[in-house]
Amino acid sequence: MAHVLVTGGAGFIGSHLVEALLRRGERVRVFDNFSTGRHENVKHLHDDIELIEGDLRDFDAVRRAVAGVEVVFHQAALASVQRSVDDPMTTNAVNVTGTLHVLMAARDAGVRRVVFASSSSVYGDTPTLPKVETQAPQPLSPYAVSKLAGEQYCMAFSVVYGLPSIALRYFNVFGPRQDPHSEYAAVIPRFIDRMVRGLPPIIYGDGLQSRDFTYIENVVDANLAAADAPASCSTVFNVGAGERTSLLDLAAQINHVLGSRLTPDHHPPRAGDVRHSLASIEAISQTLGYAPRITLAEGLARTIEWFRSRYQG
Repeated sequence: MAHVLVTGGAGFIGSHLVEALLRRGERVRVFDNFSTGRHENVKHLHDDIELIEGDLRDFDAVRRAVAGVEVVFHQAALASVQRSVDDPMTTNAVNVTGTLHVLMAARDAGVRRVVFASSSSVYGDTPTLPKVETQAPQPLSPYAVSKLAGEQYCMAFSVVYGLPSIALRYFNVFGPRQDPHSEYAAVIPRFIDRMVRGLPPIIYGDGLQSRDFTYIENVVDANLAAADAPASCSTVFNVGAGERTSLLDLAAQINHVLGSRLTPDHHPPRAGDVRHSLASIEAISQTLGYAPRITLAEGLARTIEWFRSRYQG
């Protein structure tokens, strides 16, 4: 039984990871300031976890959270391109300085492994598809810059201090518990939240932009595989489904599940958004044995069912 820390453990991705770690029999500590994380995501776990409320920008709080753990899953972040465009300073303070705090605390505490949640946004809008980890990053937004900086800090701490670190570049994660109501909500929860209520999905741009949508359980699998990697493994991996879907096709698939015929409502494009994204998952598959178990269609069906249960409840 390992003692692990999940920063951002009350968030969408973090809470699913916490559940999976508990199923593995791990002792789990959660560190969250509940700015975007939600108490309801972990309230059913309160008897099974140690919960510390604190902020990544508070180094003393981070040190207390890291003390005594073997593995740190660093999920906490301000995770929005648009938010970073609106407020780059706060995004930098949380995502860059906060990550540095986690790494310094992990180094000082003798942590065995850090797994860092990065983002496909670091690739920018390069036309090359699929995105391969060896490509030169071209971040287009302050958020993407902050995630790339976090990756570089992880790799530097591995080289300089011998702290094994793996950074996972998430590609458009979706699933139950994803907040549709935030100003900065991701596309799938926004689409589903409107469409289950009979409202048309809102698309920024022509809808031909495409993404590699990755169901939450696949992302959790990647985190667990990264935690179990040999100590010699410190690198960056893509985490995706390896398939590309346009927003128009996404809306059509949700219509199919719902049995509806809602036509998207088009708005002007947003600053900082990339045109196309697709992950090469060859490296993580060969090195860590990762393989996405849940398809987009199955993931959408599960997510729609979760949204329906919320409204019916």
